[in-house]
Amino acid sequence: MDFTKKINAIIPSGGTSSRFGNKNKLLEKIHGKEVIKYTVEAFEKSNVDEIIVCANLNIIDELKEIFKDSKKVKIIQGGKTRQESVYNGLRESECDYVLIHDGARPMISTDLINLTIDMVKDKKSLTVATKTIDTIKEVVNGKIIRTIDRSKLYNTQTPQAFDYKLILAAHQKLAGQNFTDDAGMLEILGKDVYILDGSYKNIKITTQNDIEIAKIYLS
Repeated sequence: MDFTKKINAIIPSGGTSSRFGNKNKLLEKIHGKEVIKYTVEAFEKSNVDEIIVCANLNIIDELKEIFKDSKKVKIIQGGKTRQESVYNGLRESECDYVLIHDGARPMISTDLINLTIDMVKDKKSLTVATKTIDTIKEVVNGKIIRTIDRSKLYNTQTPQAFDYKLILAAHQKLAGQNFTDDAGMLEILGKDVYILDGSYKNIKITTQNDIEIAKIYLS
């Protein structure tokens, strides 16, 4: 590990869990532990120096209580969009490299986080992703138009990792828009973004059904 470089993680957690139900999915407990705690603990065990959780205002007090004894963790207020939450995190603390990871992906492994850190020092910009295994159809008005060649297709996950100044500049330039992933911002600006093979277990919890899957993986 290069101890001269500071590595931050930003965990946007500002969503309203509208597709999940009447409770914030990040506070849902799996085997007695909150979803967000699984996520953050994987980063706490990694080579990350500081973890900035950008939280929905409705759960910020609960998160501060959950992580009150966590030395690496800082809880701040998120934004109205994911992009705004990440930007808040970027402005909160300077570093050399930053990893950005969805709070609702609790199956992330510390090993994959550390691989991401190693790779970003060389590539400057990357996203964890998995090869698409399903056949993909393009559909218009309920009718299949074509079958897309899946050999070149990947499903984007997180963490995504960047040279700090590179991603900060992208957020400054594209502020106020509604990008759903940070790699996409650099793609729009013509920057190279690389792929690190991820895990099919690293799903994002969106619905109650995803909780049942997570219970199996986290048992």
